[in-house]
Amino acid sequence: MSDIVKEFNEYRSKMNDKILADNNKIVKRIFNLDTNAFQDGALDKKTKELLGLVASTVLRCDDCVKYHLESSHKVGVTKAEVSEALGIATLIGGTIVIPHLRKAHEYWEAIENQG
Repeated sequence: MSDIVKEFNEYRSKMNDKILADNNKIVKRIFNLDTNAFQDGALDKKTKELLGLVASTVLRCDDCVKYHLESSHKVGVTKAEVSEALGIATLIGGTIVIPHLRKAHEYWEAIENQG
């Protein structure tokens, strides 16, 4: 089986570098805003990542789901917390979210198996 976590991160990094190399002020500001929005504030990083995960799932953005799963794992979110958040996403998003739910579970498993 391929290493989906490594492949995703390498592709994301390579393409982000290319996008940022265009020196587009708007895009750079969006990237910066995204980074800063997920810092501790009234809500902690863990809560913000789970919110990002739910929103990304409802919007059916698989790359976004992968990003928030990995970021969630890094800040100590548990499998049970991910499962509950994805349950809320499925409730809000409806059955059309189920294929993305499958991919999310597969990716979380891959993250956990990395050690």
